[in-house]
Amino acid sequence: MRALISSLEERLDAPTAKGLAQAVSRAIRDQALHPGDQLPPIRRLAAELMMSPTTVSAAWQLLARSGTIRSDGRRGTTVASTARGGERYTRALRHESPVRLDLSTGIPDSALLPALVPVLSTLHDPATPSSYLDDPVLDELRAAVMRDWPYAADDLLVVDGAMDGLDLVTRALLRPGDLVLVEDPGFPPLLDLLEDRGAEVVGIPLDEDGMALERVEALLPRRPAAVVIQPRGQNPTGVSLSAGRARRLAELLRGHDCVVVEDDSSGPIATSEPLSLGSWIPDQVVHIRSFSKSHGPDLRIAALSGPDALLGPVRHARAIGQGWTSRLLQRVLTGLLRDEDCARGIAAAREEYARRRRLVVAGLARHGIEVPGTEGLNIWVPVRDESAAVLRLASQGIAVTPGSPFSVGKVTGAEGHVRVTTGLVREHHAELADVIAEAANAGTWTAQHR
Repeated sequence: MRALISSLEERLDAPTAKGLAQAVSRAIRDQALHPGDQLPPIRRLAAELMMSPTTVSAAWQLLARSGTIRSDGRRGTTVASTARGGERYTRALRHESPVRLDLSTGIPDSALLPALVPVLSTLHDPATPSSYLDDPVLDELRAAVMRDWPYAADDLLVVDGAMDGLDLVTRALLRPGDLVLVEDPGFPPLLDLLEDRGAEVVGIPLDEDGMALERVEALLPRRPAAVVIQPRGQNPTGVSLSAGRARRLAELLRGHDCVVVEDDSSGPIATSEPLSLGSWIPDQVVHIRSFSKSHGPDLRIAALSGPDALLGPVRHARAIGQGWTSRLLQRVLTGLLRDEDCARGIAAAREEYARRRRLVVAGLARHGIEVPGTEGLNIWVPVRDESAAVLRLASQGIAVTPGSPFSVGKVTGAEGHVRVTTGLVREHHAELADVIAEAANAGTWTAQHR
């Protein structure tokens, strides 16, 4: 460790946060530091370099934001690998062979998305507004979205989809080493994002009403910086937060320096009513609603609300990056939200997704396979051997997602789950359930007779 500190000292041009960050970067470039190398504790390095701990901490934040280092919580801070992020997401979508029915994606059915031509034909002047200084949110979209917002929010931002919102919120409000509580199983891109931020991620198990409160309460003495939840149609389980559980969770978190980040990625295709902890603790909540699954993934639009204290840093991060979401796309979404034919189409799509899920779930139940949750595009199917189940279905031309990338902790043993996107199953639901059930039991002989 002393040799490492000396190598940093040799490369330190100025005793500032920026100077130290540059020294670490030079050490990595010169191969004096390698991916996985552990960096000295902040106080020791500060003492050795005769700098304040605050300055060293600020340097670490600069490096973490650039992805140069990552914090593993109590395990310390290490040099990040050059292959950053995306590991879970890449594994979740990997296909080993061509398929005839891809139920691994979690995307909506294109046939159930609203037609854009009628709305686009009304945009006679699509080039306005054209100034960099105009309000980043169109007033008419703000009014349309706020009509059924789940609580009385002061204001909202428009961002480029739910993941853009999560990226902005975590970049603006979290610091390396922060403890973040998430649902387990969780959404792979979110888990990748939090790990890239250097957060210490702890998974909270789910039951039919949402997060297990006793586990959240047990972790409160560790002062979590954030709790991230999907209030409706949780991906991958389809679990939706009940109003009673939401109220009790809000009461548990009230007064703690902890941000609740709500990712309502199901949005208007969810069958349950909009719900937010903002009804009880609005000063602690950032609520994100995506319109990708209901109105079209390529619109890349989500709305985000929160108090000024939380939205201020998010607005700043947005201003120095993307700036705003295309006002042309905002006008398209506004037109879709106002159009009565579109509203009827979204309602029909919502019912159709629910029907498809219900039929596949019922088919699995006839085989004694119970799945959690009540809504959303996906089901979370327990299997005897995860790899065997995925391979068995792939051999029949059906792609599903292995469950391990959704796990927050390390996966041990062969048993697990697969995620199946029932929202894409247009026909032959009972037959598909039979095939999935066979795959769920694949590997049984091997497990019993080896």
